Amino acid sequence: MTHHHVSTEFPVSDRPPGPAPVTVIGLGLMGRALASAFLGAGHPTTVWNRTAARAEELSARGAKPAGSAEEAVAASPLVVVCVSDHDAVHAILDPLDARTLRDRVLVNLSSGTSAQARANAVWARERGTVLLDGAIMAAPADMGTARAALLYSGPRPAFDLHAPALASLGAGTHLGEDHGLSSLYEVAVMGMMWGMLNSFLHGAALLRAAGVEAAAFPPVVRGGIATVAEWLPDFARQVDDGSYPAPDATVGTHLAAMEHLVDESESLGVDAGLPRFVQGLAERAVAAGHGGSGYAALVELFRAPSEVRS
Repeated sequence: MTHHHVSTEFPVSDRPPGPAPVTVIGLGLMGRALASAFLGAGHPTTVWNRTAARAEELSARGAKPAGSAEEAVAASPLVVVCVSDHDAVHAILDPLDARTLRDRVLVNLSSGTSAQARANAVWARERGTVLLDGAIMAAPADMGTARAALLYSGPRPAFDLHAPALASLGAGTHLGEDHGLSSLYEVAVMGMMWGMLNSFLHGAALLRAAGVEAAAFPPVVRGGIATVAEWLPDFARQVDDGSYPAPDATVGTHLAAMEHLVDESESLGVDAGLPRFVQGLAERAVAAGHGGSGYAALVELFRAPSEVRS
């Protein structure tokens, strides 16, 4: 595997002792939280945002507001970008002189796709910059605390070089050299969270329709969430092996139980679209010969594109 050479105008041996300087570009809620975490850990922190007023509170705490994006990038060997999306990243960085970008390590914590992350890596390499793509798995209020977790992908030497500074944000995990991994993990985790939240809200709607307060639901459902979390490592092994044993309940058994949720929803006047969608997945799995398999067999439906149905 080819490793990228990580050069910098600020060689480690020549840096003054203490926390290394860092720049944060983008001062929305999350960007301000990132800058605040760096400041809290003692890093000399330069900040820049198109709307300069967003830097005022950070400036009062010791951050140095840059007069331009170019000045911000030039100020530090580590440049963290957290803006709305891929297009916003390039709107800020594309106009900069390549000499300003050269020898920086650019950490992009803006949301995007894995394809965009890989394209960004090529863009950075052409300008003499090393890119780490990243994903934030935490809320702004969690940054700089033990609750914060961040994912990084890209050249391992760049991650190792700046790991002490990045640790100021939260626990960081380097996923691999492929720049697209952090974005891929991020969307996969968000999909899981949306699925869980939608199912919770559907269940809460059922309770409310029956005159029960939704506040009664979390204490009961918490056990179910913990049980599912315990199943995940075994499900993952089954997915990797392509074998789906059913030591407890088969897909066919689950399918029969799904009808109860559909019926309950309809009888209470709650939208049954979500449980019917899940039921439809199980029916397709049975039709594909997985009626006697374990529930993890439904991954085969996601692995292949859905048939176009009129």
